[in-house]
Amino acid sequence: MVIDKSIPKATAKRLSLYYRIFKRFYADQIEKASSKQIADAMGIDSATVRRDFSYFGELGRRGFGYDVSKLMNFFADLLNDHSTTNVLIVGCGNIGRALLHYRFHDRNKMQISMGFDVDNHPMVGTTTADGIPIYGMSTLKEHVEKTDIETAILTVPSVQAQEVADQLIAAGIKGILSFSPVHLQVPADVIVQYVDLTSELQTLLYFMNQANK
Repeated sequence: MVIDKSIPKATAKRLSLYYRIFKRFYADQIEKASSKQIADAMGIDSATVRRDFSYFGELGRRGFGYDVSKLMNFFADLLNDHSTTNVLIVGCGNIGRALLHYRFHDRNKMQISMGFDVDNHPMVGTTTADGIPIYGMSTLKEHVEKTDIETAILTVPSVQAQEVADQLIAAGIKGILSFSPVHLQVPADVIVQYVDLTSELQTLLYFMNQANK
């Protein structure tokens, strides 16, 4: 199967949603699904589904639909969800603590395996109820080098984000999910995704206001 590596970002952001939908269909013992069924489950139009899938070659046949089991495994391969991906988190404030308790592995094969904060943070030296150890930032490189971890979640104040990102990159991290609303300067081989809760909420309010006009 030929895959176009230059898929649009909007399509890339929907990949995990497609995977979730096919896992749900599979659990519901649905063997075949049409583009309309997939679209309705995601809240988008069927033309978008067909366009997204066109970037990955022939995933289905006209009049036949999409093989649920096949597509579930396809997206699992695409998202590297056949083996567990360990992730670290930096920042044990309100958002960080919530993420430490979020059971990623219940839905996907991802898990937070260690957390970090400033050395004098009260959580440093402790272990969460789920067995996640919390270390001081001064030991970041030491601990990361002992693992295969290449992904980090960043939930630190904006003024500290770039400094911490630099430390993560120096330790070998190649992917960062940042909750800090500042643009990070990183090397070309490091990928950053941003989660801006304020922006998302403002966008929601905008659409709510438009709907009420």
